[in-house]
Amino acid sequence: MQLDTLLRVAKWEVTKNAGGVDKRTILVMALSLVAMGAVAAIAVSGGTGAGMDDGIYRIGVDESSPYYGVAADDSTFDIREPDPAAVERRQQELLYRGTQLRSVPRTAKERAALTELRDSTAQYNDRTLARDDNQTAAFPVSVTLVYEQQSGSSQLDPRSGDGSGGSDSSDGSGSSTGGSGDGSDTSGTGGSAASGGGDGGTAGGSGANLGAIGARLTGDVQGGTPSDISPPFPFESLVLAFLYIVPMNFVIQAYGSSMLSERLNRRGELLLVTPASRGDIIGGKTLPYLAGAVGVAALITAALRFGNIAPAGSYVAVLAVVPLVVLFLSATFCGAMFARSFKELTFVTVTITVTLTSYAFVPAIFTDVTPIALISPLTLVVLDLTGQSVGLSSFVFSTVPPLLTGLVLFGLGAGLYREEDMFTQRPIPLKVLDALAGGINSRRSALKMSIVLLPLVIVAELAAIAFLFVLDSVSLNVFGTNQSLGIVLVLGVIVIIEELAKSLHVYAGYEHARYERTLRSALGIGALSGLGFFIGEKGLLIARLSDLESLPIGEAALQGATLPAGLPLWVAGLLFMLPLALHTVTAAISSVGASRGRRAYVAALTMAIIIHFIYNFAVVSTLV
Repeated sequence: MQLDTLLRVAKWEVTKNAGGVDKRTILVMALSLVAMGAVAAIAVSGGTGAGMDDGIYRIGVDESSPYYGVAADDSTFDIREPDPAAVERRQQELLYRGTQLRSVPRTAKERAALTELRDSTAQYNDRTLARDDNQTAAFPVSVTLVYEQQSGSSQLDPRSGDGSGGSDSSDGSGSSTGGSGDGSDTSGTGGSAASGGGDGGTAGGSGANLGAIGARLTGDVQGGTPSDISPPFPFESLVLAFLYIVPMNFVIQAYGSSMLSERLNRRGELLLVTPASRGDIIGGKTLPYLAGAVGVAALITAALRFGNIAPAGSYVAVLAVVPLVVLFLSATFCGAMFARSFKELTFVTVTITVTLTSYAFVPAIFTDVTPIALISPLTLVVLDLTGQSVGLSSFVFSTVPPLLTGLVLFGLGAGLYREEDMFTQRPIPLKVLDALAGGINSRRSALKMSIVLLPLVIVAELAAIAFLFVLDSVSLNVFGTNQSLGIVLVLGVIVIIEELAKSLHVYAGYEHARYERTLRSALGIGALSGLGFFIGEKGLLIARLSDLESLPIGEAALQGATLPAGLPLWVAGLLFMLPLALHTVTAAISSVGASRGRRAYVAALTMAIIIHFIYNFAVVSTLV
């Protein structure tokens, strides 16, 4: 790959293909950005303005009642003159005379109206007390919550050490005065709506100042009475994840459209006839979009930092996004090489967006369960922006698998970036086989391809762990053993992923006449594929960097690559060699089936999956 050629292709991509994005796409992008800005404006403004629930509850109350001010400050209520007949006609949900509730809630809507009024009253009281000159008298109790990362034992994160949850401290003496009212009345008002609630509190923590936006959109309260304190919701992680993920979707739309145009409009012939290599062409055409996506991530980080929203943000957040950008672009590149039309590319792009967004987004939600959260590089972004340190091992574990997977996908797509493949119209499954067959030259290619595809396997298995670990607490009786539903499901998914990774490229080799269709050849090729997978499987040892095997579901998923501690030497040696025998046998079965045709391959693959699952389940039931 030559730098000057790569930069020349990149310049050509920017100057000649920038106009390839049609006006409709630009309009959709602009409207999406405006919509995002509107949502952000609502969040910053506290969510004020017209809402779908404005005036949903009708309350009869006169101006002399202390509840009049409460209802007037809450757009949910429509204030009307007190009228008992209107209550009977279901034209008013609540009726107040002074501080007394004169109507008995009978319907679900009336009970909901009463609950809403109680909540509004508590908030009204807090706002009134907050305006008092003597804040010590208004809020004699100060509550500070500090959420610390869990290090103790739990069903979700059973690591060693003593766990510590949120700690709270209070000084002074607390007092609470309630107003008068009957038993069915709301609490905290009497005489004046500000006379209730004598407790105050603040919730504090370090890091990004996103709590205010989170409080407005989720109902969490940073500063309030002890009764206002609720368990933390990972809103900060959600906001940060969306900030970095959404722009990538726009970039891959433009990138995929440009790459497909090279095929459908045959513009790619101009580059193929030049002395530039395929690597120079693909790298040059990808570079502007890679630089653009990383640049947007850098701008977002800078805006959060200098806008005092996340003052701790640094280059670590930007570097953590790079593997995701590479992964999104590489998957889109493969999709553009596979698709036969823009309509088909749209379907492929949507599939890529949903799949990769889920991979990047879901683990980042569980920032309190570190081994799971670190599966996604976005967790590193959240940690960096919130002022938490990011260790080298955590950075490597989060970024290396998606980065290597992106490079593998670029390699597979590059196998199709030639005239005989670019300008042919073949279904997507056949294109996938073409891409896999591009790296097969001899029998030894079976060993090489199993190793090359390991990054894809690792990312898929880590994603399966992230999605299924929440089911780890659900017990399931399988074959007389008590296992969790999460472990059983993750074992099934992992077996399917691994057997496909070992055999699909072998089937592609047979379909493209790269292998001899004899029993001896099939057994040998299968053995080489299984050996290659066994060697590459040790790449799963990267999971040790995140302590993933500390979780039961992680230990079950990684039992083929790691061994439990404290085993006798002969047992450890046996368990080390058994996976080699397993992978060799199952890959040989699939290879024999692949040599006989598609139906035989499906049947043989199913048999290999069943054998592999039984082995894994037996090992997990014994050792985990």
